[in-house]
Amino acid sequence: MSAQQKAIPWGSRSVDLFEKIEQIGEGTYGKVYLARNKETQEQVALKKIRMDNEKEGFPITAIREIKILKELRHENVVQLKEIVTSKATKENKGEASIYMVFEYMDHDLTGLMLNDGQWMPTAAHIKCYMKQLLQGLHYCHSNNVLHRDIKGSNLLISNRGQLKLADFGLARPFTEQLGHYTNRVITLWYRPPELLLGAVQYGPAIDMWSVGCILAELLTKRAIFPGKNEIDQLDLIFKLCGTPNEDVWPDVGKLPWWKTFKPSKVYKRCIRETFKHFSPDALDLIDKLLTLDPKKRITASEALDSEYFWTNPLPCDPADIPEFPTSHEFQAKKRKQQMHMTGDALKRQRGPGGAPMSVPNPPSQPKYPNQQNNYYNNNQPPYSGRNPPSSGPLKGPPSAPMSTGRMPAPPPSNYQGRSQPPPPSNSRPPLPRDYRSSAPNHQQK
Repeated sequence: MSAQQKAIPWGSRSVDLFEKIEQIGEGTYGKVYLARNKETQEQVALKKIRMDNEKEGFPITAIREIKILKELRHENVVQLKEIVTSKATKENKGEASIYMVFEYMDHDLTGLMLNDGQWMPTAAHIKCYMKQLLQGLHYCHSNNVLHRDIKGSNLLISNRGQLKLADFGLARPFTEQLGHYTNRVITLWYRPPELLLGAVQYGPAIDMWSVGCILAELLTKRAIFPGKNEIDQLDLIFKLCGTPNEDVWPDVGKLPWWKTFKPSKVYKRCIRETFKHFSPDALDLIDKLLTLDPKKRITASEALDSEYFWTNPLPCDPADIPEFPTSHEFQAKKRKQQMHMTGDALKRQRGPGGAPMSVPNPPSQPKYPNQQNNYYNNNQPPYSGRNPPSSGPLKGPPSAPMSTGRMPAPPPSNYQGRSQPPPPSNSRPPLPRDYRSSAPNHQQK
């Protein structure tokens, strides 16, 4: 944050300082616009906070997001620059508006996936994205913050290949004692089984399940658990990860909804058979991320130490990832709607003999399934964990209110991973230390 930004109290400036260019996102929170600062010409993302459904004042999700993002500073967490307001006018029916100003990112992961004809990431690109995702999550978890909504549309990507976690509206601080939290968080396709079975005591493991879904999605080019509802979601999870029992998940019988949703059929875990075409290291990491028992699920620091990031092809440098046409999920959906409209017009307009008349060529239809859209949100000391060597230039849902007490400013993560690849011989380096034991413990007030 610049000295000028520090000197300007948040909320004191008008949104009229920004010129809206186009809408790039929309959700239950409001709308997101690409805008330009009239003074500096810098492009930003304006997130308009929806107030029309709020009977008790400012939305709790926006309070939560602002509070947490003022504290987090990391290169893989989107930067909240300031808060601006608009005056009540006839145009807005006498209601003033509040906007959150974020740094602008060229894409979100879902938007890129929907453009699968143009976006074809290599294995090194996918490892680079996953490494940055885990670095950002490790920083959040080390500073006792749960994201609680990891999904493709909340992972923003720049044309320089940098990935950042965004949309902290469902995020909240947590304690090592694991308080009672709502289980109505995380978009359904990325929600872990413990939340679907009614758990109200949980920790960082819920985010790690979502990471496993993202990795498998990047490698298969499709969502692996596209459930229609909670029951269907559990059924899809059990069919792939196996039916839980006391041997693989000792505490599953204690969950509130286990007796209600316990499957009548016993499924065998078949992750390795289903994804047998993956590399052994990628398959091993996905298997550990999609562990049913959250106590046995791998952590972000452990995932960063996995062999997946230390075998060829190594993660590339973000700057080596080529640029792609700007794409956000909202824009990709809009293109799909236009394609359908063009297709309908084509059916209605037929020439002699049934031949189609000349009409503009519709854009190619994306094959990736639709997802729920969300957008934005911060910047700071780079992640101090290990940095796998570069492979060189490439060629080619509602939540519980959180405490409004001030969260202490997070110190930099003290994670120290290994700094060189493992030796080629059969000897193995010593097991990584327990990073979580040294993570700062910010008690919730």
